[in-house]
Amino acid sequence: MSILDKHVVFERNATLLLVGSLLVVTIGGIVEIAPLFYLQNTIEKVEGMRPYSPLELEGRNIYIREGCYVCHSQMIRPFRDEVERYGHYSLAAESMYDHPFQWGSKRTGPDLARVGGRYSNEWHVQHLVEPRDVVPESIMPSYSFLKNTELDLSTFNVAGNLKANKAVGVPYTDDMLANAEADFKAQADPNADTAGLLARYPKAKVGDFDGNPKKLTEMDALVAYLQMLGSLVDFSTYNDASGYR
Repeated sequence: MSILDKHVVFERNATLLLVGSLLVVTIGGIVEIAPLFYLQNTIEKVEGMRPYSPLELEGRNIYIREGCYVCHSQMIRPFRDEVERYGHYSLAAESMYDHPFQWGSKRTGPDLARVGGRYSNEWHVQHLVEPRDVVPESIMPSYSFLKNTELDLSTFNVAGNLKANKAVGVPYTDDMLANAEADFKAQADPNADTAGLLARYPKAKVGDFDGNPKKLTEMDALVAYLQMLGSLVDFSTYNDASGYR
């Protein structure tokens, strides 16, 4: 019996075709899934990655609350046009502490995966207060109220925010939890001692973010979050993207 004849047998017998299909899918599934049970982590660790500081984490919460992810992705695909416009393509490890991920696919506005350090704090504040002052063609709404909304630490638990993320796998230490409120305040205070903060959260951007050092506002938190995006990993050590630059 030729191979063609054997194939005809399967085509004409629905039960045999179903059993054969299930067998092939089962074998393929085992080959794909079984190795995962023997791996502690499927994400390659990248030097420089760390959990969000308390202020950055609150800024991220505000980012999600205001629906920024609806118009901005944080996922640079490994295509030449994307790498030339936004920077090195996104690594899986860069999102390892995100709950939920902010990858997205909608780009009414530009991708923000590498926006950290690209603009000054003043630029971000003005852009959020009145987007068309810095980007005339922008259709983004104004978020000026963030500058006037103070972060009252009596209304929410800073350490509790970190504990919630630790419960889902973010490696916050006891030291980070114990100093959560102090770190929260210090990052946006230009006169604060930030040695401890920077030891716990290397490369954290510190100083007055919203232009008013007398108040700690939601604008401080959101700009702190934006300024760290894409700034933790030293991409000069990655040669695999050199062909796209």
